[in-house]
Amino acid sequence: MSDRAGNVGAAMPGKTVKVFGLAGWSGSGKTTLMRALIPALTGRGLRVSTLKHAHHAFDIDQPGKDSYEHREAGATEVLVASAERWALMHELRGAPEPTTERLIGLMTPVDLVLIEGFKREDHDKIEVHRPVLGKPLLCVHDPHIVAVASDAALAGLSVPRLDLNDAAAIADFVIGHCALAGRARGVA
Repeated sequence: MSDRAGNVGAAMPGKTVKVFGLAGWSGSGKTTLMRALIPALTGRGLRVSTLKHAHHAFDIDQPGKDSYEHREAGATEVLVASAERWALMHELRGAPEPTTERLIGLMTPVDLVLIEGFKREDHDKIEVHRPVLGKPLLCVHDPHIVAVASDAALAGLSVPRLDLNDAAAIADFVIGHCALAGRARGVA
């Protein structure tokens, strides 16, 4: 579980990993905002990792590759490594989907883990909302939504509305909400 400042999971010496999410309906612009928000945060000296939820079966591996064949043969985990990166694939094989807290515990500690999706989990998050989609606001029923980023004015919000097209202002909000100002540089 995270607290209201987004603290969760493992800690670096003297530091706690902060967690903050982006949630919204499909097509609302979560990934677009994530792509703008990451450099807005890393450009201020923060170390940022991401966690993305997929609602469907996905595979980062390809049939015919040795790592794929290892998994198909029944390996629980396959780690592929090179001089540029490494990836660990873990097969659940019928086990329940892990929680965000469990997944974050598997990651290297950083200043901030940004989560895209996992809208039903209890970490604090910004709702990405585009009225043109005709979908209801999630913040009405989710107390963990602490702001709404939208491309249009929204009446009757009980949380702040942020301009969806202003990644720097959204980064300021995330830094303030997660109490990261001491780790970031250049915060307005």
